[in-house]
Amino acid sequence: MTKADLVAKMADSGGITKAAAEKALAGFLGGVSDALRKGDKVTLVGFGTFSVAKRAAREGRNPQTGKKIKIKATKVVKFKAGSKLKDMVK
Repeated sequence: MTKADLVAKMADSGGITKAAAEKALAGFLGGVSDALRKGDKVTLVGFGTFSVAKRAAREGRNPQTGKKIKIKATKVVKFKAGSKLKDMVK
């Protein structure tokens, strides 16, 4: 499903225009992004939880040369599916 498909589905389900659905989606994505940037969790009961985790620095290998390289520590976004979402997918 693409962003355009999702906007169309939201518009149909909500009985709103595609423009309004696109604004709503942009607002949702902006809100989640802002919360994660601050280090907060975003929990949507039944759907899932978005959170930020720290990935430690580590040593890796260049797959072409086999030479060891240092990979810097970074933050990554994680998503844990909620129980209702898991049940729907089964």
